[in-house]
Amino acid sequence: MPAVPPAVPPPSPSTAAPSLRSARAPLQKGQQTRAAILDAALGLASSAGLEGLSIGVLAEVMQMSKSGVFAHFGSREELQISVIREYHARFEEEVFYPAIREPRGLPRLRALFERWVRRVSVEVDSGCIYISGAVEFDDRPGPVRDALADMVRSWQGALDRAIRLAIDAGHLRPETDALQMLFEVHGLILALHHDARFLRIPGAVERARTAFERIVDHYAAPAGPAAAPGR
Repeated sequence: MPAVPPAVPPPSPSTAAPSLRSARAPLQKGQQTRAAILDAALGLASSAGLEGLSIGVLAEVMQMSKSGVFAHFGSREELQISVIREYHARFEEEVFYPAIREPRGLPRLRALFERWVRRVSVEVDSGCIYISGAVEFDDRPGPVRDALADMVRSWQGALDRAIRLAIDAGHLRPETDALQMLFEVHGLILALHHDARFLRIPGAVERARTAFERIVDHYAAPAGPAAAPGR
C-alpha cells in the first residue's frame, strides 16, 4: 500500500493539516489551466502508469498545443513529478487528515487503515500510483523515482508514528516492534491490491480488514484501554 528537483521534500503528514482545496483562494486562469492538465495527467497515469504520460498525449486530451502544455511543466520528467505530488496531496486529504482527527492509539490507527482500504477499493478500476510507480521505477534511479520514494516513505512514517502512539497509549504491548507491524499492515494493502485489481477475487476488502484485526489482536496489550474497531 507515488512525488521539483532531484529530491522532493515530502509533504510531511505530521502535525497540523493544511487547508483543504475548497478553502483555498480561487485559482487564476493560468493556475486553473495547469490544475486541469494535472487532473487529466493523473487520470492517465492511474490507468497507463507514469511512463504512459507524455506532453503529446496530454495535449490531445486537453485539446491544446504541445507548446501550451509544455509551458506549464517544462519537461516530461517535471510532469511526472507533479503528478506524483498531486496524487500524494489527494491521498493525504482523503486518508491521512481525516484519520488524525481520531483519538491517538488504536482508534487513529484503525481509521488510517480503514481509509486506506477504502481508497484502494476505489482504485481497483484505475490503479494506485504508489504501487504501479514502484513497479515502473524500482530499478530506475533519478528524480522521478526519488520523488515517488519520498512520498511513500512519508506515508509509511505517518503509519509508524500512529503505531508508536498506540504503544504509548497502552493499546499495544510495550515490546511491539513498530516497524514489523508496519511491514505486516503494508503487506495487507499490497495483497489487497493484487487480489482485487489483478485477480478480481470477490471479498478481498473484507479479508484485508479481517487480517488487520488479527494483526492488532496479536500486538494488543492484554489489559490496555478499550479501543473497539470503528466499523
